[in-house]
Amino acid sequence: MAESEDKPVLQFAPFQSTVHEGFWRRLSSLKLDTLGIDQSPISITGFYAPCSHARVSNHLTLLAESLPPDPSEQTSSVVLSHGNRNRCPVPGIIYNTNTLESFHALDKQSLLKAEAKKIWEDIHYGKAEEDCAVLSRFLLISFADLKKWSFHYWFAFPAIVLEPPAILTDLRPAVQCFSPEEAESLSTACNEWRNSSLTADVPFFLVSIASNSHATIRSLRDWETCQTDGQQILFGFYDPCHLPNNPGWPLRNFLALIYTRWNLKRVRFLCYREKQGFADLGLSLVGEALVSVPQGWNDPQCVPNVVGWELNKGRRVPRCISLAESMDPTRLAISAADLNLKLMRWRALPSLNLDILSKIRCLLLGAGTLGCQVARMLMAWGVRNITLLDSGRVAMSNPLRQSLYTFDDCLNGGEMKAMAAANSLKRIFPAVEVEGIVMAIPMPGHPVSTQEEESVIKDCKHLQDLISSHDAVFLLTDTRESRWLPTLLCSNSNKIAITAALGFDSFVVMRHGASPLSFSNDTKHVTEDASSAAVGNLFPIGDGMQRLGCYFCNDVVAPINSTSNRTLDQQCTVTRPGVAPIASALAVELLVGILQHPDGLHAPGEIANTSGFLSSEQPLGILPHQIRGSLSQYSQMTLVGHCSNSCTACCSTVISEFRERGMDFVLQAINHPTYLEDLTGLTELMKSASSFTLDWDNETDEDDDDAEI
Repeated sequence: MAESEDKPVLQFAPFQSTVHEGFWRRLSSLKLDTLGIDQSPISITGFYAPCSHARVSNHLTLLAESLPPDPSEQTSSVVLSHGNRNRCPVPGIIYNTNTLESFHALDKQSLLKAEAKKIWEDIHYGKAEEDCAVLSRFLLISFADLKKWSFHYWFAFPAIVLEPPAILTDLRPAVQCFSPEEAESLSTACNEWRNSSLTADVPFFLVSIASNSHATIRSLRDWETCQTDGQQILFGFYDPCHLPNNPGWPLRNFLALIYTRWNLKRVRFLCYREKQGFADLGLSLVGEALVSVPQGWNDPQCVPNVVGWELNKGRRVPRCISLAESMDPTRLAISAADLNLKLMRWRALPSLNLDILSKIRCLLLGAGTLGCQVARMLMAWGVRNITLLDSGRVAMSNPLRQSLYTFDDCLNGGEMKAMAAANSLKRIFPAVEVEGIVMAIPMPGHPVSTQEEESVIKDCKHLQDLISSHDAVFLLTDTRESRWLPTLLCSNSNKIAITAALGFDSFVVMRHGASPLSFSNDTKHVTEDASSAAVGNLFPIGDGMQRLGCYFCNDVVAPINSTSNRTLDQQCTVTRPGVAPIASALAVELLVGILQHPDGLHAPGEIANTSGFLSSEQPLGILPHQIRGSLSQYSQMTLVGHCSNSCTACCSTVISEFRERGMDFVLQAINHPTYLEDLTGLTELMKSASSFTLDWDNETDEDDDDAEI
C-alpha cells in the first residue's frame, strides 16, 4: 500500500482488456458493408465476470456479438446475453476512425471526460441504482486498416478520482471477517444471487447480515429497505481482480456512488470472487475505507477529475494487432478451431496447457467406428498429429456409423480405411498432420506359417517403431486378441495407452497403467523411450504407488482367436449407434486428463463422488481408471483395477521375456497362446482353482444330498 500522511491509501487494480479476433472481423464487415466513411460513435457491449482463479484476473472481453447486430438480425447481443453468469454485460462506445492520423489526433482526454460525465450523471440521477452496469462504462478508440488487416486501438475505463484519496482501514480475506454461521449464510446468498437468471449478471449489490447471522443480497435500489437496526451492511461487487491486497477497478466508481447518493463516509465493501462457479470467501476480500470529498460533488454538472486509459506494457500508448497471417484459409481454420479451447482458459480452466495438446502425437489402432470418432474428438481438443492404422477397406455399411467415410469411399471395392480416414481428416482440417498406415496387427490365437513369419515379424517391428515414436496409443480394434501386442509394446515403452471396447448396449473405456519397470530401480530404458519434447515430464516414477492394470489384467486365460466359428452378427461389432460416440469421447477425455494431471501416466485412479460435488483438486475433475457404461440402464460407473502379477500383456515377467527374446517371444505367443499362460503362472492358477472346485463339490455331495449342482 502507498502511504499518505502515514495512512494507507486505497489502491485499485486496473481493468484489463481482451479483444477476440471475431470482434475485429465483425467490425471490418460493419465498416465495409454498413458504415462506409461514417465515423459516428457506436454503442458496444463488453463482458466480464468475477475472478474465478487465485492466480488469474478476469478481463473485460469484446466478442463478435459485442457489436450491434446487422439490420437483418432480429435480436441484439445484449438481450441474448442477459442472465449469463460468465458474461456480465457492460455498456461501452467505440470511435472507429477512417485514418491513422485521425486516430492519433483524437482528443483522448475530452473523450474520457465525456464518458465519465455519463457515469457522473447516472449516479446523480439514480440510473446507476437501477442499472448498475453503467458504473463500469468503457471507451474504445480504433483505426481499422483493412488493406493490411491491422487494427490500432486503445481502451479507457473511466474512473472518478476521489480527492482526497480514500483511506483503507481494513482489508482481509472475507472468511476472516465473519462467524462460521455468517460465512455459510453469505456464501449461500451469493450463490443464489449468481444462479438466478434475473441477477446473475448484476455486478453491484448490497449485502445485509442480520443479528441472527442471516445474510441477504439486495439490489442497489433497495437501499432504503436495508436500513434496519442491528444489521451489517456491505457493498458488494463482482471483482475481476485476483490480487490479495487490492480490490478491482469497479470499486472506484462504486465508492463515488455510495458517497454521493447516501453520504456515507465509512464504507465496508465485499470484493466478490469465485472458485469453480461458487462463492469463495477465502479468495474474496472484505475491506473498509474512509471517504471524504470536496463539496462540489453535490453538483451533477461539475464532473470531478477522471482517469482510466489502459496502459500497454506500462506505457500510455495504444495497441496494434495484425490479422494478416490468419487471413490464409488454413491459418484461419486453426484460429477458429482453437477458439473453444482458448475460451476455456479464460474462465473455467486458466491452467489448461494447450501446447501439450497441440504437440502430442497420437496413434489410433483401428479406423472403424471408434477410430473415426476418436480422431474427430482429438482434433476438437487441439491435437494436431494423428496416425491411423487399419488393414480393412471401407464397406457400404460403414459411412452411416463411421463419420470419416462417404459413399464414394465404398466404390470399386472400397478405399483402404486408414488412407480414406487420413484424407478425410485433411479435408476437415487442413492443418492436421495425419498419416494413414495399412497394416494388420499380429494376434495370439492366429498362428502363422513358416512362410509368413518374416512378414509378421516385419509388421511387429513396424508396430513397435510406431508406438515408440508416438506419445499416446488408442486401442480401438474389433477383437480382444488384436489389443494384446499393442498393450505389450506400450507397457514396454511406458506409453499412454487407452482402450475403448463396445458391447451391444455397453462400453468400457480405460487407461492402462504405467510399465511395471517404471516402479523398479531399472527405469532408465523406459523413461528415455517415453520422454519427448511434447509430453515433457508425464512419466514421473511412482513412490510406493500400486500400479493400475491394463486391459488384460483381469483375464485368467491368454487371448485367443475370437472370430472363428462365429455367425455374421458375432463377427461384426453389433452395437447401438449411440454407444461408440460416448465411448470415443470419454477415451479422448481420459487422454486430456492424463496430460493435464501433474502425475501424468502415474496418476491414481479416481472414482466419481455420488454426492455430485467435485472431489478432485484437478481443474478437469476426477481422472478415472475405468469407465463402464450401459445404454439400456442409462448408467455409468467408474472403477479402479490394479495390475496383476500374472497379466499376459503387462506384468514384469512378460516384459522381461520380451526384452530378452524380442520377436521370437512374440511369434511363440502368437502361435501358442497357452505359452503365455504357462509363462505367467495362469496354468497353475487354473489347475489350483479346478482342484479347489472339485474338492468343494465332493464335500457338498457327501454332506448335503439335497444341494443343487
